[in-house]
Amino acid sequence: MTQHWILKTEPSTYAFADLAREGVTRWDGVRNHQAQKNMRAMALGDWVLIYHSVGPKTLVGLGKIVKTAYPDPANTGKESWSLVDVGYVGPLVREVSLAEIKADPSLTDIALVRQGRLSVMPVTPAEFATLMGMAETPLP
Repeated sequence: MTQHWILKTEPSTYAFADLAREGVTRWDGVRNHQAQKNMRAMALGDWVLIYHSVGPKTLVGLGKIVKTAYPDPANTGKESWSLVDVGYVGPLVREVSLAEIKADPSLTDIALVRQGRLSVMPVTPAEFATLMGMAETPLP
């Protein structure tokens, strides 16, 4: 069964426009244990919403997992970090702000609101459908 995720990024470090230009990227640099657990749970073909976490805090685009978790070549020391490859699907028709997400009563339990600092988070199918509706973007 396809899962859904939100991946947060700082646009000054890696923006959705970078993914659009590259087509596929290694989603690396995640150094939080819960976020790592979420990345390791991703499956080929899972949908990801890309969220810009600095500046206007907004959902901006859609991607797909094209390679599941594998060891991060930057691993050093005793920690063993993983990364995934994300493929570009396209921009959302309309960006969705964090304020809009917080204002929607059906999204009060979404991890983006409950665990605001988590950089990789699951989204339920119902939450994904709601977010895609808010973004005026047809469900894939």
